[in-house]
Amino acid sequence: MRHLTTLFDVTSAELTEILQIAHHLKRLWSSGKRPPLLDGRVLALLFEKPSLRTRVSFEAGIIQLGGSAMFLGQEVGWQKREKTSDFIQVLGQYTDFIVCRTFSHDSIRELASFNAVPIINGLSDLAHPCQAIADLMTMQELSTQVTGKQLTFVGDGNNVSRSLALMCAMSGIKFRLLGPESHFIEKDWLERIAARYPQADILQTSDKKLGMQGADFVYTDVWVSMGQEEETQHRLKLFQPYQVNADLMSLAKPTANVLHCLPAHREEEVTAEVIDGAKSAIIRQAGNRMHAQKGLLVWLARELGWIDAGALQY
Repeated sequence: MRHLTTLFDVTSAELTEILQIAHHLKRLWSSGKRPPLLDGRVLALLFEKPSLRTRVSFEAGIIQLGGSAMFLGQEVGWQKREKTSDFIQVLGQYTDFIVCRTFSHDSIRELASFNAVPIINGLSDLAHPCQAIADLMTMQELSTQVTGKQLTFVGDGNNVSRSLALMCAMSGIKFRLLGPESHFIEKDWLERIAARYPQADILQTSDKKLGMQGADFVYTDVWVSMGQEEETQHRLKLFQPYQVNADLMSLAKPTANVLHCLPAHREEEVTAEVIDGAKSAIIRQAGNRMHAQKGLLVWLARELGWIDAGALQY
């Protein structure tokens, strides 16, 4: 059984395959073609957190592939009414994939441990792999060759930045995290990356010039995520020096594109001038969530033998 709990669950070659399928399906979509490669397949969305992009992109994606989706909120009683082993094995009788968007990554691990159905991490406190896949797809569209490029993430060493650091290591992209040292990505995560990808070029710094120098892509995220509301005032003060504004962007390459996983808080982590400017790719980036996830679902189906390898030419 294959899962996507983090990007450690796939190899660099497999990530390349997922993106090749995603680009192919997007080209077909652009020409009005939506091949029903997942006809009759059912995708369940098991969510503890609210969502726009993750929910709608997965629902639209599976429907475009000929399948169907069902949203499972708190009414199904996950982690409340019955043992997780019973819960997930029953769901495995009804559905073909489960996307889980939750607070604790341990919940993702537990669901995957039963191998009842492929589990896709739609966001946890540890990682956001689907976002990183869509981000790489966007970067590939913006640059003919991403290997050797530099992505600078400005802000918190959070689930998004962890996944981006790993994605960059897998893809030969330089990764820089610019922010307060107290919120750097944890050492154990970076050690895992280095063990798998010893050539990874990763640097964390509080020095704006060092972090922004040579940046081809400048990425930021909200300073206060769901579940961190009690830290709001502390975080706003701590991260204020790292707002992505015109002055900070002047330290990057003149051609640098701006990325954000959304939702954005304009005039907090990024100014409206920057995020709504000519170099912003945030809408394309959000749109690619659907295309990247279609690539992931089709790749998983092929790995499970549901799609003949010769049925998909790209």
